[in-house]
Amino acid sequence: MKLKICHMYNDVLNLYGDRGNVLCMQKRLAWRGIDCEVVRLPVGEFMSLADCDIVFIGGGQDFEQEVLLSDLHRGKDSEIIAAVNDGVSFLTICGGYQMMGNYYETHDGVKCDFIGAVDLYTVGAKTRMIGNYKYKCSDSVGGSTVVGFENHSGKTYLGAGVEPLGKVLAGFGNNGEDGTEGVHFKNLIGTYSHGPLLPKNPELCDFILLTALERRYGIGELEKLNDSAEIAAHDAMCGRIQ
Repeated sequence: MKLKICHMYNDVLNLYGDRGNVLCMQKRLAWRGIDCEVVRLPVGEFMSLADCDIVFIGGGQDFEQEVLLSDLHRGKDSEIIAAVNDGVSFLTICGGYQMMGNYYETHDGVKCDFIGAVDLYTVGAKTRMIGNYKYKCSDSVGGSTVVGFENHSGKTYLGAGVEPLGKVLAGFGNNGEDGTEGVHFKNLIGTYSHGPLLPKNPELCDFILLTALERRYGIGELEKLNDSAEIAAHDAMCGRIQ
């Protein structure tokens, strides 16, 4: 067995070590004897996502997102939409998450059209939402409690019928108002959680891997790993975040 991971905008979107999410997925596959190919898709290059199993897009600063707009609209947008609708697994972080939505409107009224893969939009605020936080994933994503670090001025609002990734237990989440965090749409996950997210949240990592393996090979269960170190780190952070 082999999975193919596309790390999109690896050259620009890597705030707070977000590429560690790709490394984590690689290792958790390797520990189970599953091969993994990682392809990188930087600014200015194009490739079909049709044969990819997982697409990862990290976070970046606001000006970096603006730089990427023209590149997105040269064909990457339609590739992303097609892959999402075809059930490819996506993990999108912060700016990568926002780009999946319809638009981002800055606090002074400048509107940036994004790709509309998911019915959501983001509005910029004058104050940032920063700090360690935690949230409980919805049952459809496994129900685990996730710990991470958020730093965003954008407030994201989900469209009618769009499921959040989870419920905020401490921190701000999507907008600091409605208690939601992230989005779960088909096999796409969007979240504001930096850190990187997956090394200290192995249950969520395995959920993403399993969706890809189910789609490609019909596998419905993963071999258990010894996650004692990861769980200890997770639980220690959970206790600190109130």
